[in-house]
Order: sequence, then C-alpha cells, then structure tokens
Amino acid sequence: MRAAVFVALLLAAAPTWPQSQAQPEAPSKEPGSGLGWQARDAAHAKRFMVAAANPLAVEAGVEVLRAGGGALDAAIAVQMVLGLVEPQSSGLGGGAFLLHWSQAEEKLRSYDGRETAPAGAKPEHFLGADGRPQAFVEAVVSGRSVGVPGVLRMLEMAHRRHGRLAWASLFEPAIRLAEQGFPMSPRLHRLLEGERELRNSAAARALYYGADERPKAVGTRIANPDYAATLRAIAASGAEAFYAGAIAQDIVAAVRGHARPGELTLEDLARYRALERDPVCLPYRAARVCSMGPPAGGAVVLQLLGILERTDFLAAAPNSAAALHFFSEAGRLAYADRGRYMADPDFVAVPLAGLLEPDYLDRRARLVGERSLGRAEAGRPGGARAAADVPETSLAGTSHVSIVDGRGDAVSMTTTIESAFGSRILVRGFLLNNQLTDFSFTAGAANSIAGGKRPRSAMSPTMAFGADGAPQVVLGSPGGPAIINYVARTLVAMLDWKLDAQAAVSLPHGGSMNGPTQLERGTAYELHAPVLRARGHEVRLGDFTSGLHVIERVAQGWRGGADPRREGAAQGD
Repeated sequence: MRAAVFVALLLAAAPTWPQSQAQPEAPSKEPGSGLGWQARDAAHAKRFMVAAANPLAVEAGVEVLRAGGGALDAAIAVQMVLGLVEPQSSGLGGGAFLLHWSQAEEKLRSYDGRETAPAGAKPEHFLGADGRPQAFVEAVVSGRSVGVPGVLRMLEMAHRRHGRLAWASLFEPAIRLAEQGFPMSPRLHRLLEGERELRNSAAARALYYGADERPKAVGTRIANPDYAATLRAIAASGAEAFYAGAIAQDIVAAVRGHARPGELTLEDLARYRALERDPVCLPYRAARVCSMGPPAGGAVVLQLLGILERTDFLAAAPNSAAALHFFSEAGRLAYADRGRYMADPDFVAVPLAGLLEPDYLDRRARLVGERSLGRAEAGRPGGARAAADVPETSLAGTSHVSIVDGRGDAVSMTTTIESAFGSRILVRGFLLNNQLTDFSFTAGAANSIAGGKRPRSAMSPTMAFGADGAPQVVLGSPGGPAIINYVARTLVAMLDWKLDAQAAVSLPHGGSMNGPTQLERGTAYELHAPVLRARGHEVRLGDFTSGLHVIERVAQGWRGGADPRREGAAQGD
C-alpha cells in the first residue's frame, strides 16, 4: 500500500472499517522520538498469546505457557526478562498495576504494586532551600526521587492466588539470559547514547558502555551477573529476599548515600504491602470496559470514553478531523478532572463514583461543541472536595504486557520505573525508580506527597469484555500521562472503527491532555491541523513513545498487535 493510499484510507468517509482491515503502512517519517518504526503484521494463535516490549521477554512468557503455566506465571517471567533487556522502562526497582481475569471464576481482579513514599517524606520533599520547587531533572536524578519498589510484592501476592507453576521456575529464563548475555538492541543503544546521567554510575558504565564511554555496539552481548544473582535469591526465598536482608540494605545505602540523598529506610521496605483493589468498569457501546482504579489512570480512560460516547463522535468519519476534534475535547475534559481529583484513595477522598456517574458524564459531554474548549475547567462531580489543579508532566519510562493463556485467563500489566532509566541508581544489576516525582510539587494538591502515599499514575491496564462476559480485548501502553489517550484511542479504533489489533496500534496518535491538541508528526494526521486550528485548537506536532500491546479474541483464537514505535512482539501457539 503506497503512502497516498494510506492517507486516503485515513481520510475516508466510510463510517466503519472491516474487521479484516490490513495494517496501515508506516508513515514517511519515523514516529517514536526517532527510535524507529517497525511495520508488523498481526500475530495469530489458537491457544495462548503473549504481547510485550521485547521479543526475548515474549519468548520467556511463551516458554512458561508451553510448560503449563498460566497467564500470571507468564507475566512474572516476562517482567523478569524485561528488567534485564529493557532496563530503561521497568524492573525490580519499580512498580506495576495488574488486571487478572479468571475464566473459571468469571472474575476480574486488580492488583496495586505502585511504589510508596518513605515514611519520612514531608510536603517540602521537593522544595529547595529557597522554598521553591526543585528543577525537575535535579529531583529525578537523586535519591530523593526513589519510592519503595512494589512490583515484586504485587507479583508474589498475585502468584499465591493465580500461579500454577512453582515460583522459582518462573525466574529461570531471565537468569539464563542474564548469565549468558543478551544482544544490545537498537532501541536500548539509542537511549543509552542520548543518556547523560547514567554514565555517572560506575556500575552502569561497566555494564552498558565501552572503554570510550560510548554505548556498546548493537548486537554486543550484555551479561548481567549481578542481576542473575539477585534473581536467584528472590527465586529461592521469595520477595522477602528483596525487602529484607542484604539486597534491601544495598538499596537503602544507594539511596541514602547518593550525592542528593533520599530518606528511604529498611523499615520502609519491610512495611511495603501490595494491595488488591476493585477494578473500575463502564459500558462503552456494546462492550464493558474495565481498568485499574486510582491511583492508576484507568478511571480517566473510562471517563474519556463515557464523554466521547455522548458526543457526535460516531457520526464522524474514522480518523477524520471531526473525529480528532471530538476525541481531543473529551480528553481535555477528562484530563481536567484528573488534574484536580485523582490521587491515592487511601489518603484522599477521590470522587470516583461521581466522575463516572451517567448524569455527570452527560453534563461534561454537553460542553463539547463545534469549537474547541481550549482549556477545560475541572467539573464538580458528586463527592468532590476542593483541591488545586496540577499540570501534566511528560516522562515515559514504562512498559506494558498483555497475556492470555490456554484456559482463557488473561493478564494486563503496566510496569514502570518512571522516567527512562529511573533515578539512574543501579543496585545489584537493576535500576531504582524515580517514582516520587510523580507526586505534585504543588501544595494543596490531591496528589501532594506524604509518607506511605502512592503517587498518581496514568498507567491503565485495561480489558474490554464482550456480550458473553469474557475478555474481548486485553491492552495497555507506556507513555507517561499520554497513556490514557493511547489506550482510549486504541479501544475506539477497535470497538468503533472495527480495526484489528495490529492496525489499531499502528494508527497515528492525536489528542489533548487539556493543553494543545497534539498530532503525531510525519503521519496523515498532520493534514488535519488546518481544520482543527479553524475549530479553535492550538495544534502541536510531535513524536510519540507509545508501546501498545494488544490481544483480541477472534473466532480462530487470538490475534495480537505490537506497537511499531518500539521493538515489541506478539507471539503464541
């Protein structure tokens, strides 16, 4: 398909596209922050499937499923390999949110492994000596940005309930790769090349850089024996090996011994608990869409869809300027509410029911007209309390995993260390998060920092359920606050425009986070800029770092898609 045909398809006036719609070709320029566009075909499988951000991690998940493991078992194996081969995005030093569907129970559960602030954190945590907020980069690259990692406690909790294989066996693929080495990928190489702060770590220099202090060449085998040893300890003794003893001591020493030290203590690590929370759900068209509630971003995805459904969006041609207008306006209204109300519900009374209440969504949707709102004001849902508005930040060091197994169980997990390479503190072969910079630096905000509190997140692991009550779509993405738009846009492409998983994740991005309307540079969406400006939109073109991984149920089994902006894959049997 030539570029002109691709543009014509995007601008077509037909109200729907067929389910078998082929994947659009790559645009003439490469989206994704210059890290390359890899056109892909949809993956097909009859029994099970794994979609994740690196082929080696996908292979580990498939290996576990072939051995009789379930979706949760495979998720653990995938996460351990991602922490090795994609260290910039997630790992032992970070946190995650996870949805698990049990087909036998016909029940959806959600697990919160978000990092927490140290008990000693105070409101002035990120204020300088002059009482003003620190520069953002200075706050990130420091011990002060490190929250208590939560991913291991969360995975252990979920494994006790849903695991089928022995805990220790799930670490074997990652241990093998860490000891034997994995090839430096083009994406990791490019990110290391552009990274400056990580080079200040002697351990990181030895692991990822050559004698000339440049990243090791693409294809060079990177062995990480320290990571292998860490995994062996956790495999043998469970998550407790991480949260107490020598590993915990080294984490605390690294954080407190940093040039800009943090307040993390051994007691903070020992006290950490993963949580099971109620998932949040809302009908959208003929589907029931469920995601992770606060402090995650799933409720904002649902609110965006709920507003969109009440506009004239469906009457607009797929991917038209009109469709982008309605999607952007619904987004700015949902993000306005997010900026005021979303936070850790154990510390703040989040008006969740009010935000998703049909009458409230009706009122918000009536604000969408033919011209852009520009900047939307937060609404007043039932149960709301006054709070300061918080602008969005734009860091994106995260990964997403979607898995379905042979019994019909499914996992959607979004996992992170916050910005690329986190705090840049390497301990025992893994990087520590900078998650505390996800708290607002603004006094009086719902998302302000406090000891033991979990920072607000845009991560939105999501499942859409069909009329039979079983998962129809399993999806999620990295991408900082834009995750909410990425997930909602993909659901719209699949549920409204009837695109398959790969075609949906390959579409251009466009939307608003209650600021400018952002369109993906180098794609056909650029052609819509004049029309949107005429409707009052401030339009900005940019690159996008989504990493959508999607699995959908089809008559023959499962079909998967991996975001062409990254190096992931979907694979199954």
